[in-house]
Amino acid sequence: MRFSVQLPTDRVEAREEFCTAEAISENAIAAERAGFDACYVTEHPFPPDEWLAAGGHHALDPFVSLAIAAGATQRIRLHTNILVLAYRNPFLTAKAIASLDVASGGRVIMGTGAGYLEPEFAALGASFDDRNDRSDEALIAMKQAWSGESVELAGRGFDAVGNTMAPVPKQTPHPPIWVGGNSPRAIRRAVDHAQGWSPFPLPAMGTRRTRTAAIESVEELASGIERMRDYAALQGRDEPIDVNFVPFGLAMNTREVPSKGQLADQFGALETAGVTWLSVGFPTTNREVYQEALTRFSEDFL
Repeated sequence: MRFSVQLPTDRVEAREEFCTAEAISENAIAAERAGFDACYVTEHPFPPDEWLAAGGHHALDPFVSLAIAAGATQRIRLHTNILVLAYRNPFLTAKAIASLDVASGGRVIMGTGAGYLEPEFAALGASFDDRNDRSDEALIAMKQAWSGESVELAGRGFDAVGNTMAPVPKQTPHPPIWVGGNSPRAIRRAVDHAQGWSPFPLPAMGTRRTRTAAIESVEELASGIERMRDYAALQGRDEPIDVNFVPFGLAMNTREVPSKGQLADQFGALETAGVTWLSVGFPTTNREVYQEALTRFSEDFL
């Protein structure tokens, strides 16, 4: 089991504590020293007011945050959790990912998802209804661009007529791609186009808002992993697929962390189910509290 920890760059109301270059660097160094395998950031370029009022959050641009973290660290991987491909042109995204991978010495994990906030899509001028199809197209287009060969490919909103990208990513053939979401479509996308699947806990009452399936227990997650494996076998895929999950009680902006014993039991059950990575978040009010949480978790589990 490996662990990715949130860098709290979503805490924009405490920008001096979490959102300056000094703060991001200090927290990334602390995460690396604690033994975490990766650090992650989320994104919301222009979220709607209604969602913010209901508990939603802002975040710094993911590429800015992770570039600062890359410059301050040596080993820890840089995880977009998640990047919404349908917000943007796939070749611009491919360029940003390749640049970050080269600059960091090959440490990027590209977590991506289809997105679910329709007003944010509208504000960005991005089509919402076909976001799944455009996400699939984007992954195909980005992998072709990362090859370093001339690309001739037309899709929704782009038309490459013989274009070449450089530099190519340091990782070959490209950084690992993890597809977020609980739906059958997300599982298919992970198998068909990616190296990992990133499901997350979601109560049934939240499915309408997030437009994906509920996962309320380890047993439900295990069923999803079995469906993923069955589909991979049907497609003739025998390469391993990472499963990255957010533990119950350690999601972004968690208010109360479960006990050490509860987490140990859950981690064991998740590993048995087939989870290979865990993405964790900790409640925090300032850098000192955040870094103390990193140290405690490291002593208990890393």
